[in-house]
Amino acid sequence: MSAVKKYLAEFIGTFVLVFIACGTAAAIGCDEPANYLAVAIVFGLVIVAMAYSIGNVSGCHINPAVSIAMLISGKLSVADFIGYIVAQFLGAIAGAAALIPFVGADSGLGSNALFEGSIGKSFVIEIILTFIFVLAILGVTSKIENSSVAGLVIGLSLTLVHIFGIHFTGTSVNPARSFGPALFAGGDALSSVWVFILAPLVGGALAAICYKVLDSKKD
Repeated sequence: MSAVKKYLAEFIGTFVLVFIACGTAAAIGCDEPANYLAVAIVFGLVIVAMAYSIGNVSGCHINPAVSIAMLISGKLSVADFIGYIVAQFLGAIAGAAALIPFVGADSGLGSNALFEGSIGKSFVIEIILTFIFVLAILGVTSKIENSSVAGLVIGLSLTLVHIFGIHFTGTSVNPARSFGPALFAGGDALSSVWVFILAPLVGGALAAICYKVLDSKKD
């Protein structure tokens, strides 16, 4: 599989995630319980759709936190890691830009926000949520016999962390997904976006390290 095809798949997948999932959040909001749940479900469904369409091309990371976990796990080369990250961020930017004519940049484009204005609380929440999400990915993709259900499990896991996390930060667990909307929304979303870039990367790295320990065959 050529590197260009893999990077293109990651670009497309991240574009779809931002355009559809962040677009849903921007269009209907999360004030009502039904809308709150709908947004969480849409994020999960996008992952399911992309996993079964581009998963055989790139693995369907569409998330730098997943890519860094795969790098640490030895399942992704440094060169591909860089290529994936660039493709993911470009896809997220393109997805957010494509949303503007439909919902307007002043909608926030589904960007994240600090919980109670606290960097510390938001950082911890995002680390924990990303850890849970990426740990689930590493577990379900570790066995070839899980390949037929992996996309569904990963999508449901993303829905799970969104159901909990939307109230607090809007749920990032994905640096690219946060950066694209924040870039155009500006203001507080852009000034605090570093939290939603760094925290998921830390969470993803911790998940990879933890899974290595749990999956060790030495004992």
